[in-house]
Parts: sequence; structure tokens; C-alpha cells
Amino acid sequence: MTGVGASLPADPSDAARTNQVDAGAACGYASLYDRTIDSVVAIRTGDGLGSGFAYRVADDGSAFFVTNAHVVGEASNVQVQFAREESRMGTVVGNDTFSDLAVVRVDDTPDYVDPLPVADEPPQHGEKVAAVGNPFGLEGTITHGIVSGTNRSMPTTLGFTIPDVVQTDAPINPGNSGGPLLSCDGTVIGVNTAGITASEAENIGFSVSASAVRTVVPELIDDGEFEHTFLGIGTARATPQLLEANGFDATGGVYVHEVYADAPANGTLQGTTETVLVDGEQVPVGGDLIVAIDGQSVGSNEALASYLFTETRPGDEVTLTVLRDGDQQNVTVTLGERPSPEDADRS
Repeated sequence: MTGVGASLPADPSDAARTNQVDAGAACGYASLYDRTIDSVVAIRTGDGLGSGFAYRVADDGSAFFVTNAHVVGEASNVQVQFAREESRMGTVVGNDTFSDLAVVRVDDTPDYVDPLPVADEPPQHGEKVAAVGNPFGLEGTITHGIVSGTNRSMPTTLGFTIPDVVQTDAPINPGNSGGPLLSCDGTVIGVNTAGITASEAENIGFSVSASAVRTVVPELIDDGEFEHTFLGIGTARATPQLLEANGFDATGGVYVHEVYADAPANGTLQGTTETVLVDGEQVPVGGDLIVAIDGQSVGSNEALASYLFTETRPGDEVTLTVLRDGDQQNVTVTLGERPSPEDADRS
């Protein structure tokens, strides 16, 4: 048993990691599997099967396991099955719909279960990875691939998007949900949550990022919930047509299409006032273009959403740099708490 363990030893330098990726260094998947499989579990509810991994193990034998919120659903207790054909009942101590993360506590955890380290830096495009879990109930399965993309926005069936998601071509199927996406050294770089099964899609899977795990999971353990911040705007993509129609001297940013009533941004940010026809397409004009938050540039909706998710809390005051009526100016907004999922399409 180890004590509290969910931190990663110092990462290699960016240059070293780049050299490893560029060199196509071999990933020892057999040894990776052997080192990590005892820390990966199957999580069963009355509605189905998912996966999870050990995040923290205490000296008293209790342990916390990370999985997806959609795996545990509304359950208060779940069955946790370990790699060596042992099982325990676990208690769901917290879940967060907006990040699709949940935590299960298990008492009297087998002594061969150790926590997996969680990365403190984002992975690189092309980095080799492995997904470990229980696809279609096939327990103890490992699949492999690379990191295809980072900082993606993943749409959900509830109508909102999860920011800062890792895209991979490692096969992720039903039952993999909640299991770890691992780097070659056994570090968790994501929590597998979905694969696209559309006929036109091929090898596109998504994992909730390690930064989301490090942000959300400790609060789920301590408080049972995680409070997301709320700016209170509806946005539109800053396409070249939109930028030109609004006279913005910029190549990207977040266009404010709507400011919601009674939202923190109401009275501070400005939304669309009309639409104009550009190349046969109606384009919104009159809204602000957010180009930075707290001095950090934001070139896309994904960048703004990731910053709000990982760097802010309700009650924080943020400084937004916006382009408005041909001028650049800074405005401040005190963030609120994000509404329930029914209104979750708002930022």
C-alpha cells in the first residue's frame, strides 16, 4: 500500500518528450499492462458496466477510484471488481455531470492496488497511448494508439460540451468509459469517456483530460460536488466572414452572440445587435470579440472554456480584453455559479 498518491513526479522536459515522439520510441505495452492492470477496475451498476482506476489509496486500506459520471449514473453504491477476481461494494462519494467525472470510495481495498499517477502537463500530438478497461464486458482489455488532438470540446447528449478533452485513435468502446488513457510510463493523461460510432468516423475517441481530473476530483472527494463558473454568454465561431463583417482586426477570438439576462456578464459584455448578409450567409454583427482573459490570449471558444473550467471558481473576478466598435478595452466580470445541466449550453 502507498499513502496518498495522485501526483506525478517531475515530467521530462518538453524537448525530451518531443524527441521521444519524433523518434517514434517504442512503447512497451506488455510491461505497461502488467504495471497498471491491478489499479484498473470494472464498475458495475444495475444499468451497465464501466471502468475506473485507483486515484488515491490511504493507509487504512480505503481507496478512491475515478470513473465517469455517466457510468455511476444515479447510483449511490456500485460493485467494484478488481483484476484478480476480487470484488467489493463501493460508495459514490461525488459526481460532476459537466466534466463527466465521478469518484467511488472502496473500503478494505486489496493490498496490490496502487494509485496511478496523473499527468500535470498536457500530452503531445502523436504521443503513444494505451486505453485500459472493460469494453463490452471484456475485462482487462488494453488497446493502443496515439494522441490525435488536445483541447477539444466534446458535445454531450445533455446539450452542453466538455472542454479540454483529449482526442485519441486508441479504440474506445462501451465499457471503456471511466478507464484510464495512459502514457507509455503508466501516467494517466485522460479518462476515457466516448468514442464516435458514426459511419463516417474512424478511430475517434475522447478522454476527459488529466487537468480536469486534477481540478475536479479532489473537490469531489472532499465536498461531493464541483462548482463550475458561469460567465453567462452564448457564443459564435469567429469565422473570417464574421471578423470582416464586424471590422475586427483579429484572426480569432470568441464572438459574444448573446448575453443572458441576470447573468454575470449582463451589462458588461455586448451581444449581437443585427445580422448582415455576407457571401449569401447571414452573419451576426455588433457583439464583442473576446481576445484575452486575465492577460492570456483566447483564440477560440475552446480556449475560453478551458480557462474558465481549470483556472477559475465562482466569485472570481476576471479581466476580459474585448474588441468593441473598433477599439480594444478591458472589462471585469465577477463569475457566478453555472446553472443546472438543463441550461448547460451557456458558458
